[in-house]
Amino acid sequence: MALDWMAWTTETALFFATLFATLGVMTALAIWRPEADRIGILGLPTTRGDRLFLTLLGSAFIHLGWLALAGDAPLWGASIVSVLFGAAMFRWA
Repeated sequence: MALDWMAWTTETALFFATLFATLGVMTALAIWRPEADRIGILGLPTTRGDRLFLTLLGSAFIHLGWLALAGDAPLWGASIVSVLFGAAMFRWA
Protein backbone atom coordinates (compact mmCIF):
# COMPACT_ATOMS: atom_id res chain seq x y z
CA MET A 1 0.00 0.00 0.00
CA ALA A 2 1.56 3.27 -1.09
CA LEU A 3 1.57 5.94 1.60
CA ASP A 4 3.42 8.59 -0.37
CA TRP A 5 0.20 10.57 -0.93
CA MET A 6 0.73 12.07 2.53
CA ALA A 7 3.78 13.81 3.89
CA TRP A 8 4.60 11.37 6.69
CA THR A 9 6.96 13.22 8.96
CA THR A 10 8.10 11.90 12.31
CA GLU A 11 5.72 14.30 14.06
CA THR A 12 2.75 13.19 11.94
CA ALA A 13 3.45 9.51 12.56
CA LEU A 14 3.90 10.16 16.30
CA PHE A 15 0.60 12.07 16.44
CA PHE A 16 -1.37 9.27 14.78
CA ALA A 17 0.38 6.56 16.81
CA THR A 18 -0.48 8.43 20.01
CA LEU A 19 -4.07 8.93 18.88
CA PHE A 20 -4.55 5.23 18.11
CA ALA A 21 -2.85 4.20 21.36
CA THR A 22 -5.16 6.54 23.29
CA LEU A 23 -8.20 5.03 21.60
CA GLY A 24 -6.92 1.55 22.45
CA VAL A 25 -6.43 2.47 26.12
CA MET A 26 -9.90 4.05 26.26
CA THR A 27 -11.42 0.90 24.74
CA ALA A 28 -9.59 -1.32 27.23
CA LEU A 29 -10.74 0.88 30.12
CA ALA A 30 -14.33 0.71 28.87
CA ILE A 31 -14.14 -3.10 28.85
CA TRP A 32 -12.31 -3.59 32.15
CA ARG A 33 -13.83 -0.74 34.17
CA PRO A 34 -17.18 0.38 32.76
CA GLU A 35 -18.11 3.87 33.86
CA ALA A 36 -21.45 5.49 34.55
CA ASP A 37 -22.14 9.01 33.36
CA ARG A 38 -21.14 11.78 35.73
CA ILE A 39 -22.12 15.41 35.84
CA GLY A 40 -19.25 17.83 36.27
CA ILE A 41 -18.61 21.50 35.72
CA LEU A 42 -20.13 21.38 32.23
CA GLY A 43 -23.52 20.55 33.72
CA LEU A 44 -24.20 17.61 31.45
CA PRO A 45 -23.59 13.89 31.89
CA THR A 46 -20.29 12.78 30.33
CA THR A 47 -18.29 9.56 30.09
CA ARG A 48 -14.55 9.10 29.58
CA GLY A 49 -15.07 8.99 25.82
CA ASP A 50 -17.07 12.23 25.87
CA ARG A 51 -14.35 13.95 27.85
CA LEU A 52 -11.67 12.62 25.49
CA PHE A 53 -13.59 13.93 22.47
CA LEU A 54 -14.10 17.34 24.09
CA THR A 55 -10.41 17.46 25.03
CA LEU A 56 -9.28 16.65 21.48
CA LEU A 57 -11.69 19.19 20.01
CA GLY A 58 -10.68 21.86 22.52
CA SER A 59 -6.99 21.17 21.92
CA ALA A 60 -7.46 21.63 18.18
CA PHE A 61 -9.10 25.01 18.79
CA ILE A 62 -6.38 26.01 21.26
CA HIS A 63 -3.73 25.25 18.64
CA LEU A 64 -5.64 27.09 15.90
CA GLY A 65 -6.06 30.10 18.17
CA TRP A 66 -2.37 29.98 19.04
CA LEU A 67 -1.46 29.98 15.36
CA ALA A 68 -3.80 32.91 14.71
CA LEU A 69 -2.63 35.01 17.65
CA ALA A 70 1.02 34.07 18.13
CA GLY A 71 2.02 33.78 14.48
CA ASP A 72 5.47 32.24 14.15
CA ALA A 73 5.86 31.38 17.84
CA PRO A 74 6.56 27.70 18.54
CA LEU A 75 3.57 25.52 19.32
CA TRP A 76 5.01 24.30 22.65
CA GLY A 77 2.96 26.92 24.48
CA ALA A 78 -0.28 25.72 22.86
CA SER A 79 0.63 22.12 23.63
CA ILE A 80 1.21 22.93 27.31
CA VAL A 81 -2.11 24.79 27.48
CA SER A 82 -3.80 21.80 25.78
CA VAL A 83 -2.36 19.32 28.29
CA LEU A 84 -3.59 21.50 31.16
CA PHE A 85 -6.98 21.80 29.47
CA GLY A 86 -7.15 18.01 29.06
CA ALA A 87 -6.24 17.43 32.69
CA ALA A 88 -8.95 19.86 33.78
CA MET A 89 -11.51 18.21 31.49
CA PHE A 90 -10.83 14.75 32.88
CA ARG A 91 -10.76 15.98 36.47
CA TRP A 92 -13.73 18.36 36.62
CA ALA A 93 -15.88 17.91 33.50
